[in-house]
Amino acid sequence: MKRFFLFLAKALGAFIGLIVLVVVCIFVVARFSDGPIGNGPPLEMVTAGPFKTGEMQTGEEPNWSFLKEYPIVQFQLLNPPRSRTTFIMETGGRIFIPSGYMNSTMGKIWKHWPMEAEKDGRALLRVDGKLYKRNMVRIEEGEILTQVLAELSRKYAGGFPVSQENIDSGDLWIFELEPRSD
Repeated sequence: MKRFFLFLAKALGAFIGLIVLVVVCIFVVARFSDGPIGNGPPLEMVTAGPFKTGEMQTGEEPNWSFLKEYPIVQFQLLNPPRSRTTFIMETGGRIFIPSGYMNSTMGKIWKHWPMEAEKDGRALLRVDGKLYKRNMVRIEEGEILTQVLAELSRKYAGGFPVSQENIDSGDLWIFELEPRSD
């Protein structure tokens, strides 16, 4: 019986070690990949390397209404040069990215990009293989914020209300992706 439990403990240890190895490999591969390696849970949460592909869009500002029903997009901060998958909202011809759970333990451990974006908001947005130069600007008040929160509620919260209180508590950060010409 003792041998059985010893075997079971070794097998369980090997299984846990294998899981840890797979997770570490995913994170390492992601950092060297051309943007996020997955478009669905759980891989969409993994931070990835800088974009290597995509056609840079120039000229007039696009009509962002095509993003109204897009569930997710990819963006990359220029400093540090890492990319990720995220939600996006379009309202009034403007585009916005949320970052929720900022006060949660997991958010404090996992989410560094919002603070990085506040320091240097230069970013690239990648949609359908096209790259758009953007500047991420955090918004905490204003008439547009009410519309953005309503869109966030409609699109991602199943109609559950998202309010100014979520912003005021610091649990939800909203960034506008403004045009950038440099």
